[in-house]
Amino acid sequence: MRAARLIKMVLLLQSRPSMTAAELARELEVSERTVTRDAQALSEAGVPVYADRGRVGGYRLIGGYRTRLTGLARGEAEALFLSGVPGALREMGLADAASAARLKVSAALTPSVRDASRTAAQRFHLDAPGWFQEPRTPELLPAVAEAVWGDRALRVAYARRDRRADPVERELEPYGLVLKAGVWYLAAAVRDGEGSAGEQRVYRIDRFTSVEALDERFERDEEFDLPAFWAERAAEFARAILRAEVVVRLTADGVRQLPYATGTASAREAMESAGPADADGRVTVTLPVESEDVAYTQLMGLGPEAEVVAPASLRERFAEAGRRMKGWYEQGG
Repeated sequence: MRAARLIKMVLLLQSRPSMTAAELARELEVSERTVTRDAQALSEAGVPVYADRGRVGGYRLIGGYRTRLTGLARGEAEALFLSGVPGALREMGLADAASAARLKVSAALTPSVRDASRTAAQRFHLDAPGWFQEPRTPELLPAVAEAVWGDRALRVAYARRDRRADPVERELEPYGLVLKAGVWYLAAAVRDGEGSAGEQRVYRIDRFTSVEALDERFERDEEFDLPAFWAERAAEFARAILRAEVVVRLTADGVRQLPYATGTASAREAMESAGPADADGRVTVTLPVESEDVAYTQLMGLGPEAEVVAPASLRERFAEAGRRMKGWYEQGG
């Protein structure tokens, strides 16, 4: 374990001019004290690790030192080939570049692990689109992806959600692409009228009606963390759409089925408000929902495992649905 960590430390220092103890500790997932001990161990082993003292100091390799410990183990090689997503690369217009890169990596591998690309492909496949929907690649995605890779500003026209109003024009600094359940999104900083970048926003690329790459490149904020940004915005979106509440009485089966009917986040929040089961073994919860119409569709899937208590208007809709179903079944087909 320590040997692998020492190798990783050398490779990190080899890839950058210098790194602080805090940066190394974060990358290696150890304490700064452990970084200090590891650096001393490397130095004693003949690796020229030099420590710059002071507030802006850090660790670096001196004398143009390059390690030969760059061979890949089988697990590492297979993980490398798993990191590519062929469908997504193809949609972004990068299929040829990705294929060439895989060939070059394969040629550089030792004979014992040269079949890693084949064994990885045999064991893992990512199917990004969700069920029961036709995957569609946005026509303008390659142009957006090219701007993302080149840090090139974009002028776009963006259709509003209802698509009835005229498209909105924006100048964007495109930071990153996200593929979520078959839908492509762009994380971008919006420029104001003077060309200064403002807040980061998320755009659905299939709503772009035009995309124009501008001549200038923007200065990327190196502190921007795309996975963290997306996780935060996704959580905000999931909570923001839940603008209404319904009170539901659930059987034990209803409790188990609730996440599949309404979504995990909504079901989790509902169960946090649950009281003790009543004499019939049913639990009353307050369920956050997008709207009464959405709640009607979702909870209908639970059938007799859920009873709507409030609001009264939604309860009456379920009562009416029950009366209609009862009439159909009593007719005997």
